[in-house]
Amino acid sequence: MTPPPRRRPDDEEGPWERWRLGGAALLCWTFLVGAVLLERAVGPVPGVVALFALAYLAGGTFAAWGALTDLFTHRTVNVDLLMVTAAIGAAAVGSWAEGAILLGLFSSSNALEHHALGRTRRAVRALMELSPQVATVLRPEGELTVPVEEIRLGETVLVRPGERVAVDGVVIGGETAIDQAAITGESVPVGKGPGDPVFAGTINGSGAVRVRAEKLHQESTLARIVAFVAQAQEQKSRTQRFTDAFEGRYAVGVLLFAGGLAVVPPLAFGVAWGEAFYRAMTLLVVASPCALVISTPASTLSALANAARHGILFKGSNHLEDAGALQTVAFDKTGTLTVGRPSLTDIVVLDPGGIWDEARLLRLAASAERLSEHHLGEAIVRAARERGLALAEPEGFRAIAGKGIVAEVAGETVVVGNDALFAEFGATVGTAARAEADRLRSDGKTAIFVGDALGPAGILAVADTVRPGAAAVVRRLRAQGIGRVVMLTGDNGRVAAAIAARVGIDPADVQADLLPEEKLAVIAGLQRAGPVAMVGDGVNDAPALAAATLGVAMGGAGTDVALETADVVLM
Repeated sequence: MTPPPRRRPDDEEGPWERWRLGGAALLCWTFLVGAVLLERAVGPVPGVVALFALAYLAGGTFAAWGALTDLFTHRTVNVDLLMVTAAIGAAAVGSWAEGAILLGLFSSSNALEHHALGRTRRAVRALMELSPQVATVLRPEGELTVPVEEIRLGETVLVRPGERVAVDGVVIGGETAIDQAAITGESVPVGKGPGDPVFAGTINGSGAVRVRAEKLHQESTLARIVAFVAQAQEQKSRTQRFTDAFEGRYAVGVLLFAGGLAVVPPLAFGVAWGEAFYRAMTLLVVASPCALVISTPASTLSALANAARHGILFKGSNHLEDAGALQTVAFDKTGTLTVGRPSLTDIVVLDPGGIWDEARLLRLAASAERLSEHHLGEAIVRAARERGLALAEPEGFRAIAGKGIVAEVAGETVVVGNDALFAEFGATVGTAARAEADRLRSDGKTAIFVGDALGPAGILAVADTVRPGAAAVVRRLRAQGIGRVVMLTGDNGRVAAAIAARVGIDPADVQADLLPEEKLAVIAGLQRAGPVAMVGDGVNDAPALAAATLGVAMGGAGTDVALETADVVLM
């Protein structure tokens, strides 16, 4: 018969249970120390035995109750019974102190396990409290305050200043700044406007916004994070599963062997009964697995809770052991080693002495790009707004696929794009401009010419910037014994090489132009040399995350499939 798992505190146990177990362990040690000191001071007086007996009661009552419950209810023998029997045996042969020490260690381990698990559950409750209970929904009959569970997909939710966002969705009206540190880990509020995503549990700033619900309450990013933490505390590591399976058989074996040692020698070899009993009790004391019982549950639960406090969510304690065995770490590039959003990196004025300067170049380019839906155009507009430049409304906007855009801004024709676009106006890109553009491209940046119908007046460079701290992470991984750090990306080789150089990844460990199935094949190849972690955040990373020894998803706001596939989520 398979023994039931070791008892763990259930969901209803609160602070009182932890105080009860902790207090019992403290009393056990207090009475034990008092008995030892009294015995040394005045000898083996009756008061010494009384103090030892109190130590036994304090440290052994809960263990004895649990052992008897399992014995008579489940018909199983567990390590609790072994520990209590060993302590009683120690007392029977006069070794009160040794038995009390066993019970003190055992009761302390139970108290530590309850405390560690309680911290994890408190973290779960704190996460759950981030989500508001009610929200304001705009329906045909007006503004209604409804429970968040009743919000339907596609409904519009009004989020007033200072309120928490109730659902994962998209802003469809208004502008604000939202503190989303609890979900994405970003330390400063993030500006939000129409088309921007928002997450349940984040805090709205000073502006009111209307949000279209894209997910139900129970499917939000926050709800998934809560589920991850709850799932992690229920899963056991391989070591802990082995311990649970081993301890029942071990306890039965030791008890049977001790019983045989007490009975067989007197009957078969004429050994005195008292001597045989003493040897059997000594065996019980020596064989009590204090370290085995204390170490695994408390250490794994404490590690899970500590990781959660630092924004690292393990979906199970078995993944802690996987992390300790890694030999290779593979990173996706976009959104992992980099920020994942293009930003303006360079403004180059080709004729500094003329009418064009950096501010004019960026202002006209951003004004022309205001109607563009291209991600590079959005980066230019965002950079201009961050610099406080006043943008004009473009007229006659035209987007030419594969080349760029043309628009009239304040009566001027503004051309933003590549050299082929300027060629349509009969203009040429000079040698110096081409050389400057090639220099920027060699750094992994996208070079965009800006000018008028006569030709380019300057160049804007846009790139996905390296995530702060990425290079330090690569260095620390190597310092901690990771043999290889690899980059796997679907981007082109030139961009990949430029990013790898900035973060310290060897050129030989960069693989670019990969499709999702090719990333999967690379991970499989790396695993032949040892355990591999894959770190990513996108849909295209999901197969590799699932195949790796340890899949790590970047950010609670990553794609759904990446979060569900990964073993660890970095907030």
